[in-house]
Amino acid sequence: MPRFFVDPENVTGEKAFVKGQDAVHIGRSLRMRLGDEVIVCCGGEDLLCKIDTISDKECQLTVLEKRESITEPTVELTLYQAMPKSDKLELIVQKAVELGAARIVPVMTARCVSRPDSKSFRKKQERLGKIALEAAKQCGRSKVPQIGELLSFDEAVESLCEKQKALVCYEKGGVDLRKAIAPEEKEIGLFIGSEGGFEASEVEQCEKRGAQIISLGSRILRCETAPIAAISVIMSLTGNL
Repeated sequence: MPRFFVDPENVTGEKAFVKGQDAVHIGRSLRMRLGDEVIVCCGGEDLLCKIDTISDKECQLTVLEKRESITEPTVELTLYQAMPKSDKLELIVQKAVELGAARIVPVMTARCVSRPDSKSFRKKQERLGKIALEAAKQCGRSKVPQIGELLSFDEAVESLCEKQKALVCYEKGGVDLRKAIAPEEKEIGLFIGSEGGFEASEVEQCEKRGAQIISLGSRILRCETAPIAAISVIMSLTGNL
């Protein structure tokens, strides 16, 4: 069944409204008819709705049933990803969304080869947001994960260490990730390096601020593989996979 994400202001009582390109998609691409049913996702709830009116500007729906989402993880995971080269971040965003990440935050670290300026990153951020939206629709999420602003290393460490559990993946070793995660975890920040990994001084700074340095095993994973592997393990250990 088609899924559409709407802001809370577009749900009023027993009525919901799908606007813009999604409205066009309902009428023109999907060729849906009055009385057809769709899922509207709003703030973590899935709303089973019946289509009342269709136009290119707005589709009005009647809410038939409200359901708590069963696809959103019990742990809120924020991925802090050092900027990789080329289009690797697009793959990372897509897979992180599918696996259950709540937010993806790009970070500029010492060894990042890709160093976009603020203007060029805003364009990239918009594209990444669309990728996150499409991935959320495809995998049945009820919330669209956020794509954060590009942070400096210091800004990222400050944000990371405000989480209930802050983890930094380090290619030169650390605590086994499986031993760092408890089933009842509710909030996790996960920091992954770029192609060249982290500088030793960066890891030391994270550790001094309270982050736990972790290992993903004896093999060194690519920067686009590491977040997929780490998120998968975390979701499995917390019962979300």
